[in-house]
Amino acid sequence: MQTDTKSIDLVMLVDDNDTDNFISKRIIEITKFSLRVEAKASGKAALDYLRENENKPENVPSLIFLDINMPIVDGFVFLYEFEKFNELVRNKCKVIILSSSDNKRDIDKIVNNNHVIKFITKPLTEVALEEIKLNHI
Repeated sequence: MQTDTKSIDLVMLVDDNDTDNFISKRIIEITKFSLRVEAKASGKAALDYLRENENKPENVPSLIFLDINMPIVDGFVFLYEFEKFNELVRNKCKVIILSSSDNKRDIDKIVNNNHVIKFITKPLTEVALEEIKLNHI
């Protein structure tokens, strides 16, 4: 039973590390942060999912937790491609960077993106989710 009035219908996790996706998904489920979690193991898979669902508002996530360092389609490429989506997707999805990277240049470059609302260092925690609910939703 969700006690918080701010209910998030769908969250997407984008990380090439299956263990990180598993941990993030479990913390989201345990805290009832979101009703549904869609985990993607690559930036390409996430972009494909968004393309397939861009005209189905119920399948467009409210939040995307995005890793920066992934092979082929990394967080930077994902955000570049994200700009090409229709208004529904761009306006509904808020992006939170969830990364183990502490490269200041990477962090500065990515948090200046209009769609990125927060940077969180892995692992995702209950405290981080509570802060997101309070300040970003």
